[in-house]
Amino acid sequence: MRLLIYGFGPYRHFQDNVTEKIVRRLPRQARRKKIVFPVKFHKAQFINAIKQHRPNLILGLGQCSHGERLRIEAQAVNRRRNSPDDRPRPILADGSPSLKTNLRLALGPQGRASNKAGEYVCNYSMYIILDFIKRRRLPIRFGFVHIPHSYDYRKAMRLVEKAIGKIEAAA
Repeated sequence: MRLLIYGFGPYRHFQDNVTEKIVRRLPRQARRKKIVFPVKFHKAQFINAIKQHRPNLILGLGQCSHGERLRIEAQAVNRRRNSPDDRPRPILADGSPSLKTNLRLALGPQGRASNKAGEYVCNYSMYIILDFIKRRRLPIRFGFVHIPHSYDYRKAMRLVEKAIGKIEAAA
């Protein structure tokens, strides 16, 4: 089993990103690749990571600006925009309206299910990855968790590590 875990670097007015802290501090393991992507609508960065590392499982982590619990995202939508003031546009003109994640994640009471990953780069990364998996019929399971910026990253890291442990044990 090969696991790809990714998060994102700082963006907009955020000087840091809780997901970067988590990804960088997760223990290194032979079959686990950790990547911190820049916050860009850049399809190739996500596709190239899959091609290069050939994971069986992908766990994406994204920062959200508010909330008290982690959000386990169930789907990505074919919509993107650079700011809330922009008009949304499709990620892929010929793409499905939405794509479902296929990796079950258990975060206990600190996690809640969500169908709204937003329209920014987190949703974009999800959609690009899920579309690539679907079009290529790849046997890759993918899940995504949004973590509030103000959430204690040590607590979030413990929850993520626990979820990864369950994923790895079930694989």
